[in-house]
Amino acid sequence: MTTTEPFRLTASEAQSQFRAGTLTVQDYARSLLSRVASRDSTVNAWAYLDPELVLARARELDQIPPEKRGPLHGVAIGVKDVILTKDMPTQYNSPIYVDDKPEVDAGSILTLRTNGALIFGKTTTTEFAATTMGPSHKGPKTGNPHDPSRTPGGSSSGSGAAVGDFQVPIALGTQTVGSTIRPGSFNGIYAMKPTWNSISREGQKLYSLIFDTLGLYSRSVDDLKLLLDAFQLVDDQPVPPEPFTVKGAKFALLTYPTPEWPEPGPGTAAALKKGAELLRAHGAEVEEITLGEEFLPMYKYHLQVLAGDGRIAFLPDYYFAKDKLDPLLLGHVHNAGKHTRKDQLRAFDELAAMRPKMDALADKYDAIIGPSALDEAPVGHSSTGSAAFCGPATAMHIPVVNIPGFKGENGLPIGLSAMSSRYRDQHLLRVSREVGKIFENEGGWKSAL
Repeated sequence: MTTTEPFRLTASEAQSQFRAGTLTVQDYARSLLSRVASRDSTVNAWAYLDPELVLARARELDQIPPEKRGPLHGVAIGVKDVILTKDMPTQYNSPIYVDDKPEVDAGSILTLRTNGALIFGKTTTTEFAATTMGPSHKGPKTGNPHDPSRTPGGSSSGSGAAVGDFQVPIALGTQTVGSTIRPGSFNGIYAMKPTWNSISREGQKLYSLIFDTLGLYSRSVDDLKLLLDAFQLVDDQPVPPEPFTVKGAKFALLTYPTPEWPEPGPGTAAALKKGAELLRAHGAEVEEITLGEEFLPMYKYHLQVLAGDGRIAFLPDYYFAKDKLDPLLLGHVHNAGKHTRKDQLRAFDELAAMRPKMDALADKYDAIIGPSALDEAPVGHSSTGSAAFCGPATAMHIPVVNIPGFKGENGLPIGLSAMSSRYRDQHLLRVSREVGKIFENEGGWKSAL
């Protein structure tokens, strides 16, 4: 029997104990619920959680014979409250949808359930996963588990905080600009935005059809792989049988010294420097790069597409209950004429033209390393932090993993992003696993929770 409390196990570790018969899903769920009960008043990660429902589902999973158990058997997963769940409300942190109970699962949830996952509860989000875009708009009540006076990031606030606080091993988020990767950095955990449209978005509230992607949180790369395998993300090129090694690998270190992106804060600047030093010390080649001129309008076009997509996304809610919509969302509808249709088409087409160029750049390296966030999590809950550094991976549709291990001036976690070309998600996980070992062991930050 392990001496580790079950709630501290990664999903992969818990599964190992399920298979060995040393832990039941019900006992595992009880441990997680005990952790939630002891920390909920501090972290406030949950929009909806029914302990009796969780335990009932856990007992059902325990009754399944070992030979019929799915590859995600017993894995507890928090779900961002913009993704439909048939047995729990989906409320979008909106007064319009208080206690709203859909009767179907989103495509992603159906996949997870049928693979044996324990859908644990609904995690907090900014309104419609959209109001994080405006610095003056309030986020949810969720606090950063490492310092509750600070934001956990957004819009996937509760998912990042719940995983960072050991309340679940895995959670789902979404990303339109930086709503998965930034909370990953702020909460000191792994976070992944896979290649765009590689996982079903059916039943997931969309802010932008062009950008929105299901996001994944965990405390280990092995747990991210469990999810990629369940969603059947397979690279075009077969993954080599031999393990990836940092020694002899080639990385790019991406910085943003241009007016289009802000300067990194001192913590992120130090993390980038130390990350490069660590990779070189372990035998890797690290080449410092900046994005060429053809990429410089990317963030402008990204926000321009959002302006048009946001109007489409929130127009039905505007007609239904505009008096209950956040001012930022009202602005999307009211400012419909800010950009002409020709402007929108140009933004679509320019971003589409950049993507093969970004793929070609990424394919020169085992991974591109860049900042995940401006700095450590800012104080307060009125802003979820700048998403600017997350924008390129989202706009270019490429996979990105936040790798934890560094800290800022206040001792709070800071992660770095590893990126690759489109549909090289499994390759990126192989790289992130080995880079993560180095950053976690030598980067200077460890969770005190």
